[in-house]
Amino acid sequence: MTPAMIEQVRPPVPDEKLDDEIGRLLDAAEAVYADGWYPELEVVRPWSTHNPRISGEFARPNAIRRYLHRELRGLVAAGATVTARAARPARAFTDPDFFAALDEDRFDLRTKKLFLFGPERMALSLDRLSHYTGTPAESFQRHVLFTNYAMHVESFLERFGDAERPDREGVQMPAYHHARADGDGVSLVNIGVGPANAKTVTDHLAVLRPDTMIMIGHCGGLRNRQELGDFVLATAYQRADHVLDEVLGADVPVIPSLRLNGYLMDALDRAGATYRPGVVHTTDNRNWEFNQSATLARMRAARAVAVDMESATIAANGFRYRIPNATLLCVSDKPLHAEPKLAGGARAFYEASKRKHLGIALEAVDRVRLEHPDGLPGTEVRSADEPLLGNGPDGA
Repeated sequence: MTPAMIEQVRPPVPDEKLDDEIGRLLDAAEAVYADGWYPELEVVRPWSTHNPRISGEFARPNAIRRYLHRELRGLVAAGATVTARAARPARAFTDPDFFAALDEDRFDLRTKKLFLFGPERMALSLDRLSHYTGTPAESFQRHVLFTNYAMHVESFLERFGDAERPDREGVQMPAYHHARADGDGVSLVNIGVGPANAKTVTDHLAVLRPDTMIMIGHCGGLRNRQELGDFVLATAYQRADHVLDEVLGADVPVIPSLRLNGYLMDALDRAGATYRPGVVHTTDNRNWEFNQSATLARMRAARAVAVDMESATIAANGFRYRIPNATLLCVSDKPLHAEPKLAGGARAFYEASKRKHLGIALEAVDRVRLEHPDGLPGTEVRSADEPLLGNGPDGA
């Protein structure tokens, strides 16, 4: 039998009572899920001429509670009515119909909805996040950094000694979380080297709707005047990673968040860092130097300033899933200028760069918190026909 519980928040709601009212609504959604049902939110927006009523089912309300609270609070404050109810029985992972429900191609993005994903997709991704990172999905914060080296983990733990760590050894992509009471802290994920892990973790992380994703890895510098330890701020990407070609053609332009890039550039300037903005070439071939001609021709045509193996993958999935993202890399070798990455000098370079690199990224995150406490504007990453939760009367 369908649970009878239905909760609604209808304006006007006094500002001092708004948090309690949204909390009551989300408590109801969690109770529905605990009873074995997918909860559904319905939002009625009187300011919208074409799409006044939008709704969506979801899973694991507690994992995205802080995000939902912020977004729903803004909607109700703007005059929307929000209703929470039970939608349908939740499918078990072992249900034969569960697999078919994961297919994003069957989830019509042309229809106005609150969530990019169906509840089955959300439930599986939240479970896999825990499997791959060794930490609960609920531990992830609103800002996520990715690295491909353990040295950034060391620097992160030096700065945040109380950070949550993986609950077991040997996880594929260990995550570390510096939590804040409102969920506005920072998570760091060591994705290792290569685009496969970068795609996997961002596929799953996307259901949490983070405010920012920043890659802080290393790269090969491609210009004469770059030196080891210089930074690269990606302004665009040349995608030769291939892991997303079937779902996002390589001809689709992918660029980082302009605002986030601006904050990173300001932080680089304040740190007195030497850096070069430009195109990053991302490849899935760690040994591209062994068959150079085709790759070099593409790099030169794009005027690329750096080569790596992860940045374009994270950026492309950020674009697919409407998450503001950016890339700040550090030059660790110069493959075209007789300065390959060799074991002998690597450790000294890593020790010199890791704290500065992390500090610049965290300073940019602080700017986002200060200037955009409700998240960066979504106009750069959203299609015109999908508001998601989109606050305020300017949403269609």
